[in-house]
Amino acid sequence: MIWAKEETWSRGEIEALQLERLKEVVARVYEKVPAYRAKMDEAHVKPGDIRTLKDVEKLPFTTKQDMRDNYPFGLFAVPKKELIRIHASSGTTGKPTVVGYTRKDLDTWSECVARIACQGGATEDDVAQICFGYGMFTGALGLHKGLEKVGAAIIPSSSGNTQKQILYMKDFGSTLLVATPSYALRIAEVALEMGIDPKRDLTIRTALVGSELMTEAMRQEMYKVWGSDINLTQNYGMSELIGPGVSGECLELNGMHINEDHFLAEIIDPDTGEVLPPGERGELVVTCLTKEALPLIRYRTRDLTRLMYEPCPCGRTTARMENLTGRSDDMLKIRGVNVFPSQIEEVLLNISACAPHYEIVVGRKGHSDTLEVRVEVAADMLMDSYQALENLEKEIRSKLHTVLGLDAEVKLVSPNTLQRFEGKAKRVIDLRKEHNSGGSGESRPS
Repeated sequence: MIWAKEETWSRGEIEALQLERLKEVVARVYEKVPAYRAKMDEAHVKPGDIRTLKDVEKLPFTTKQDMRDNYPFGLFAVPKKELIRIHASSGTTGKPTVVGYTRKDLDTWSECVARIACQGGATEDDVAQICFGYGMFTGALGLHKGLEKVGAAIIPSSSGNTQKQILYMKDFGSTLLVATPSYALRIAEVALEMGIDPKRDLTIRTALVGSELMTEAMRQEMYKVWGSDINLTQNYGMSELIGPGVSGECLELNGMHINEDHFLAEIIDPDTGEVLPPGERGELVVTCLTKEALPLIRYRTRDLTRLMYEPCPCGRTTARMENLTGRSDDMLKIRGVNVFPSQIEEVLLNISACAPHYEIVVGRKGHSDTLEVRVEVAADMLMDSYQALENLEKEIRSKLHTVLGLDAEVKLVSPNTLQRFEGKAKRVIDLRKEHNSGGSGESRPS
């Protein structure tokens, strides 16, 4: 189902509206946000210089550091009394990034989420179980309000207490699941341990997953446990931009449709900041066209993707983001080689003897980086066969070397050994900081 007429506008209609809104938002932040005015003055650009959509390239970028430097409300374009809701990041690596919403912003947010929910298969007949953690994180309340707008019944079960989640699904007849891909797999794993087959004994027919990257290999793992006929789509957003609702897959699985009447997307070279031509892969930069409280201009997301502008078979004409290949700040530099966790995941999940649970440990020995991949085997019986384990280890090492161009140590562990996650999975443990500073190593989300 197509929720809004704007999803089928012509390219000319979309770009005309984007230009109108871009001019307005640039003028507004220049007038109302001193930090933006200072950045624009330093770049020698005034609101009147924005005459075409291409002129957005004249504007300076906004980064997460700008938000921390102006903590908590320095980038807001409205007085605090006009805020209806405030959210913030966890702030584990510095000051939290604070975001806020006016009443109109909350309406816009619900509208954007309703669109991506519908294109993922949600309907007013759904019973939607939201297994994101409620709180300062924007994911749970964002999907909650958007699905309410669609007309679905909401079970705000939050994350954790997985056995109770399964009880709710079974007893309440949940038909739609909202979760991270890793927690959706964990729910299925626990259900099977309880003697409940998710495909046979539960009624989930649609899963809207987000908040972490889902590789195509992870998607196939989801189909294995939830059923090949499930509507399984991922959606994209971040708190700084609005929360979930920036873009999402339709059932054609042809990339994530961007709500272009609310967000202007660009792709840049992450090293030089140069805007890349359509179809080139690089870092996604987003300008918020309609937000009142926190209208970020040219926000560097650090997410790597490309944009596609041809109409989708689903009937929508909005530009689509290719599913993310990773984040520029998640890239690991190991012995001079650029390594993305998603590359390792694709290798592991395409080997049937590997379970979808792994850890990547980066360290240093002497003056050289080390890479260890810990992965659970898929069946207990493999742990009883030394030859089978040795062959599996050799297969993984060979395929990792082919993809990465470097050698990795592989450590096979028993099923149910590695940590499980109810929110974003933390796959990478980088111990090089500990080596260099004597402090503790830092885990980073994949």
